[in-house]
Amino acid sequence: MPIALSRANRNEKLSQISCECNIKEAKNKMTKRFQVSKLFPGQCAVALLASALVVPAVAQQTSSEPQSTPPAASSQPPSSPANAMPSDKEGFWGHVNPFARKKWVKKRLDPINDRLTELDQVNAKNASDIKDVDARAQAGIQHAQSTADAANQAATAAGAQAQGASTVAQGASGHVEAINTTVNGLDQYRQISDVDVPFHGNAILSKDAKAQLDTLATSLAGHKGYIVEIEARAPGAGAVGIQSSQRLAESVERYLVTEHQVPVYRMHFVALGNAPIVEPGADADTKPARVRKGSVHIRLMENSLAAQDSTPPHGM
Repeated sequence: MPIALSRANRNEKLSQISCECNIKEAKNKMTKRFQVSKLFPGQCAVALLASALVVPAVAQQTSSEPQSTPPAASSQPPSSPANAMPSDKEGFWGHVNPFARKKWVKKRLDPINDRLTELDQVNAKNASDIKDVDARAQAGIQHAQSTADAANQAATAAGAQAQGASTVAQGASGHVEAINTTVNGLDQYRQISDVDVPFHGNAILSKDAKAQLDTLATSLAGHKGYIVEIEARAPGAGAVGIQSSQRLAESVERYLVTEHQVPVYRMHFVALGNAPIVEPGADADTKPARVRKGSVHIRLMENSLAAQDSTPPHGM
C-alpha cells in the first residue's frame, strides 16, 4: 500500500510538472505571436482570445489528471474515510475552480454526505440504545420496588400473625392457669361460722333453737358454693346415744329444708352419740368434755371458687 501511494504521488507530481511546462510553452508561443503581430491588431486580439480559452482547458485537465491513478494504486481498497476523499491540490486557479462541473462537485460532496449520514445513523442508534437502557433501568427499578413492597407486606403480615399467636398463647396460658385453679379449688372449703343448737331431753326444737336456725338460713338464701356440716351428740352409751343423736340431727335438717328450702345436698350430718367433745386448740393433755345433754353443732363451710360470682353467706 505505501508503494502504491508513493507511485501515485510521483505520477501526480510528474503530471503537474508537465502541465506547468505546457502552460509556459503556451505563454512563450503567445508572446512570440504577439511580437510578430504588432503591426496586425486584429490578429493580436484573436491570439489573446485563443490563449484565454486554452489556459482554462489546461487547468481543467490538470485538475482532472490527479484523479486518474495508476492501476496499481486504484486496485488497492481505501484504508480509511480520509483516503476516500479526493485530494484537493492547489492548481492554476488555486482551491477555487470557476469552471467546475456539477459532476465534479458532486463527486467531492458525496463522501461528505455519506459521512454525515453515517454520523446521523450512529447518533440515532446511540439515542435508541440510551432509551432502551433507560427503559430497562426503569423496569428494573419498578420490579425491585414492587418486590420490596411485597416483602414489606409479607413481613407486616407475619408480624401481625406472630402478635396474634402471642396473644392466643397468653390467653391459653391464662386459661390453663384458671383451669388449674378451678381444679385445685373444687374440694377446698373454709369455715365461715358455726353455731350450737341445744336440746332438752327430746328431739323437739325449742324457740331459741328455731331462732338460731332462722338466722342461719336467712344468711344462706340466694348464695352458692357452701355446705352445712351437722354434728349431733346425745348422752347414752352405745347404740342408744347414736340413735338419740341421729334424731336430733334429723330434726335440725328437717326444719331447714321445710321452713327455709335449704337444698338437702348442701347439708351433711353425722350422729356421734356420746363421743367426747374436743375443743379446738386444746392441748393433748386436756381431757375432752363428757356429753351431758343433747346438742347439735352446725358449721357453715364455703367453697371460695364456687362462690366467686356470689356474695358469701354472712357469718353468725
